[in-house]
Amino acid sequence: MRIRTFQRGAAVAAALTVGLALTGCSSGGGSDDGAASGGAEESCTNEIAKPDATQVSVWAWYPAFEKIVDQFNESHDDVQVCWTNAGQGADEYNKFSTAIEAGSGAPDVIMLESEVLPTYTILGSLEDLSAYGASELESQFTPGSWSDVSSGDAVYAIPVDGGPMGMLYRADIFEKYGVEPPTTWDDFAKAAQDLRDAGYEGYITNYPTNGNALNYALFAQAGWAPFEYDASAPETIGIDVATPESEQVLSYWKDLVDKDLVSTDDAFTSDYNTSLVDGTYAVYLAAAWGPGYLQGLSDADTDATWKAAPLPQWDEANPVQVNWGGSTFAVTTQADDKEAAYEVASGLFGTMDAWKSGIDDAALFPQWNEALQSDYFVNKKYDFFGGQQINSDVFLEAANGYQGFSFSPFQVYAYDQQTQALYDMVENDGDAATALQTIQDSLVQYAQQQGFTVQ
Repeated sequence: MRIRTFQRGAAVAAALTVGLALTGCSSGGGSDDGAASGGAEESCTNEIAKPDATQVSVWAWYPAFEKIVDQFNESHDDVQVCWTNAGQGADEYNKFSTAIEAGSGAPDVIMLESEVLPTYTILGSLEDLSAYGASELESQFTPGSWSDVSSGDAVYAIPVDGGPMGMLYRADIFEKYGVEPPTTWDDFAKAAQDLRDAGYEGYITNYPTNGNALNYALFAQAGWAPFEYDASAPETIGIDVATPESEQVLSYWKDLVDKDLVSTDDAFTSDYNTSLVDGTYAVYLAAAWGPGYLQGLSDADTDATWKAAPLPQWDEANPVQVNWGGSTFAVTTQADDKEAAYEVASGLFGTMDAWKSGIDDAALFPQWNEALQSDYFVNKKYDFFGGQQINSDVFLEAANGYQGFSFSPFQVYAYDQQTQALYDMVENDGDAATALQTIQDSLVQYAQQQGFTVQ
């Protein structure tokens, strides 16, 4: 039902406000002397190999990224990348939003998580790359990652890495207590109880109320599609959070919480990280970057035996693959030489040499099919998992099966409302239906206040 007409100025202001409050991961760069083609004026982290070439400023937070930049610059005579780390989390997004508001200071190319692309497309701050030939690249990427960066005929970013989901588990714990690793969510609940009954004092896993994209992925696996939003028609949005699918999933986890079979620790705290590797959790429901995250944690149990398996399914005969995050390169509308910026955005991770570094040095999971399907990646063995080929065993199928997801143009606000509602549900012994309706009502009200027509 149409509730009110859309006022573009109000919605843009709202989106900018949301952008200024964004909380994600990031970094950036620019040129200290204006040589870069865009407005960002920060010194390069890297050395410019060919100073007479056009320079393109890039903001990105990838680990071990300077090696990728150097490879690109050495292999290109016409364009050079000028990269600087603008900081992680809210730092990069806040700086970008400030530059949008000021009308200058943005980089030419910016790394953005796919879930925040709608927030910036509604501001008109990202270039439609189809004008530079990006549409011809679609077949080079996984279907889901391409869906996440495109809207109709428009393409707002180039996919880089993704987070198809799987289940990382302590094989030694399951073996010690005589419990089979689960393949369905029904099996998962039974395994949680069986582990406890057999004397395991930890939890089968953690269900973080601040899980944001994790919880979205778990809901989506049951068919949840909360937003209907098209960047080509930004005046309207469909919001349908409180659905039978989301209630099914949230009720499932609330039941495990009530039985004290899963914990509800906030994700990505020091205590959470310790619990991941000291045997407190028997399972880590993880994105494909999760193995790299685990290996980077200190104080790991040296006797632990980790294995990877597919994410449990609601219907094993009809598996649904989901994704927890993904990053992209977008060209900003402040870039002076947009063709050069597109060359960088589409080419930085356009070679196997770049991807070998991305995979080995940064634990990235490629969305570029040439890397994804290469023998190097498919057959790669991981010592942390006892030599298991976790890509071919688990994550490749998850990546190829993911079909994309529609986020809102005020996604950070949506995440905040979800976190608060789930926290209240857990702390105050609430129920799934009430929590979801609270989220639904708050998002509809917010969208209306910002001038969207809610359908």
